[in-house]
Order: sequence, then C-alpha cells, then structure tokens
Amino acid sequence: MVAARRVTLNDVAAASGVSRSTAGFVLANNPNQTISEATRNRVSAAARRLGYVPNGVARALREGSSRVVVLEIDWAYDGNYASSYVRGLDAELAANGHELLVRHGPRRQQATERILNAIAPRAILRFAEPYITGHELEDGGGGWRDGLAAHVALQVGHLVQHGHTQIALALPAVHSSLTDVRRRLTLQCAQSLGLPAPACFDLPSPPAEGAAEVERFRREHPSVTAIAAFTDDVALRALAALRHLGVSVPADMAVMGYDDNEAGALVSPALTSVHIDAEVHGRLAARNALGLATGDLSPKPGHVIERESV
Repeated sequence: MVAARRVTLNDVAAASGVSRSTAGFVLANNPNQTISEATRNRVSAAARRLGYVPNGVARALREGSSRVVVLEIDWAYDGNYASSYVRGLDAELAANGHELLVRHGPRRQQATERILNAIAPRAILRFAEPYITGHELEDGGGGWRDGLAAHVALQVGHLVQHGHTQIALALPAVHSSLTDVRRRLTLQCAQSLGLPAPACFDLPSPPAEGAAEVERFRREHPSVTAIAAFTDDVALRALAALRHLGVSVPADMAVMGYDDNEAGALVSPALTSVHIDAEVHGRLAARNALGLATGDLSPKPGHVIERESV
C-alpha cells in the first residue's frame, strides 16, 4: 500500500490560485502583508479541503524564526557529558515551547546555511563552542569553577592523592581543538601542583597499534606511573594495551578515565573516572538561546568515581 503524499504549501497555493508566498502569509496570519479578504478565504478554504497540516513555516514567517533550536555537535564529542548536556538542553527547550534538532557530524558552513534557509531556527548552538573558539574559561561552569579546567584538575589531583607525580596524558589519535585545550589545561594543573610537565602520547584504537604505542611510550618514559586519559574510551584502550603487555593495573601503572561512560564500570579492573553531569549546562544554553533568566540554575560539581584502576 502506497502512503498518501503529504499536502504541501505548494498544493494549497495551486488550489487557491495564488503564489506560494501569499499562501504562506495567509496561513501564518502575517499582519505585515496586505491581502484581500477574498484571497484569505480562498486560501483557508483550500487548506481545509486538502487537509493541509502546517510544518512550522507559518510560525516562522509570523515570528521571524521557527521554534526550533539547532545543536551542531561533532562526532568527536561523546560520553556522559555530551548526553547529559543534550538531555538538559532538550528538556529546557521543550518546557519553553521549543524543539531541539541535533546535527551530528563535522561542522560545515554550507550545512549550517542550508539549515538556516530551510527552517529559520531560533538559534544554532555549537557544542563546546568556548573550547573551539579559545574561550574555554567562559564556559557554563566558569572554567576553573566547574568547567573543563576544574574537571581536569579533579583527574590530575586524584592521581596525585594516590602518590603519582609522573603522569602521562593519553590522547585520541585524531586531534581536535578540544584535545589542544585539554593538553594545555593538564599542563597548567600540573604546574600549579609542582609536578613535572605531563608527557603526552596518542593512543590509536586498533589493539595491536595501541599496544605498540604504549610499549614505545613506557620505554621512552620509564618513570611514568599513571596515565590520565582524554576520555574513558581512551582509558579503555590503555587498559587493553597494558593487559596485552602483561603490565599490572594499578600496581605497575594506574589508569584514570574521564567522563565516566558505562563501559568503564564493566571492565576489570573497573575504571576510576571523572563524572560530570552537564544537564544544567544544557539548560543554561537553552535559556541563553531563548533570552530567559538563568539565575536559578546552578551546575552540579564534577566528582571522581573511585573504582579499581588507580
């Protein structure tokens, strides 16, 4: 059975003998357009007869934008922070009569322009924009108060509390602006604690390549006793590589994740990680996009989930 084709604004315009824009203005009840009563009645009657259901264009024409907020988020951003941020953003927008549209993938200017032309969104947000643009201390949590800087300090500080002073930062093989920020903040945190500058290395995902890279790194940096990973996924690669090399965790090398995804609790040894609930950050972003007050919202502080790998 072939599904019935959706009635479009073009159909209404053709049935009533007017242009598409005129039909749109009538159905949007646009007060800035002078359209005769007879034409308005003809368009409205055609819409009722055809069963036309507005798809947001009418409201966009009336208000100057649709009730849609677009979030552009790169593939590189995954984990608990991203999911809780999106959850808060979506809930706050819905509570204020708006909907969230997520575009997941690398940012492309042409794609952004097509979105603007197609649905006239109320706003287009870029996930982690303060870090992308070099304003990382202006994030929703205020950087060192409850932003990325504070969460990096949690990770490094926890390793120091367990007696580790020679720490390495394991990064994904594919870098982004966020990896550069993370490296810089880790270095600043180490300096503030009087530690040597952390050595950095990239950890590829194929197990054999990961094991070879960890083996090379340990050979060149024998004094390192702890790995602070960029994410839990990178930490899990480190655990697999160390297990392949016969290195005991945490006795011979501690490994600490970041962002606490579910898999970290399921491996052996279970992964110690930094947990960040970003729901309020998402709600703050929603209210800022809609021009609403934010004084009653306060982000929850990040905290360490202590397990077995440190």
